Amino acid sequence: MYRTRTRVGSYIDNNRSVSMSLYKRGFFIFCGASLVAISLQLFLMKNFVIDGGIIGISIILSHITRQEVGLFLLLLNTPFFIIAYSYLGTRFLLLSLFAILILSWETYLLEPFPVLTNNPLLVILLGGIILGLGVGITIRFGGCLDGTEVLAILFSKRSPFSIGQYVLLFNIFIFGCSIFIFGLNEAIYSLATFFVAYKTIDFSIKVH
Repeated sequence: MYRTRTRVGSYIDNNRSVSMSLYKRGFFIFCGASLVAISLQLFLMKNFVIDGGIIGISIILSHITRQEVGLFLLLLNTPFFIIAYSYLGTRFLLLSLFAILILSWETYLLEPFPVLTNNPLLVILLGGIILGLGVGITIRFGGCLDGTEVLAILFSKRSPFSIGQYVLLFNIFIFGCSIFIFGLNEAIYSLATFFVAYKTIDFSIKVH
């Protein structure tokens, strides 16, 4: 158990200031979640482009049911963070729930606004960069916006597969489902956006 906690803890605390106050972390996580909401509502969702993970599932369910995407973000993510509490700690739980609440609230506030562009290249590049920057900032300062990432962390410690491999596996399934709902072109755009976003996440976490 100690080894497990050490491994997971090192993932969560990587490249972050241990001495930073909870309030400062909360401020940066607020900014990160806000960027994700902007990307989803002003670039991606209304162009039928989805992200991976719980966010992608939430977009699909929102499209099918005509309910607010923020509702699904909150409902689907919360159980994962509660399950992960014993491995990732109280701070991670509080910051992640705060991030999800901000994301859910701001996707609701931004829903009436039209998309900023319908150009597929701009949607992929701008939407992916803003999305990745928001997720990266949230992770960098101790939170998480997607329950599948938490699941990947917990699964990886009991198997030979890495966190990235689990995330990729989850998202292949999600993007595959999106083909039947939004169409092949939109699924390809979603995959390209996912690639841009994750490259941006890596950069935003590593940069000092």
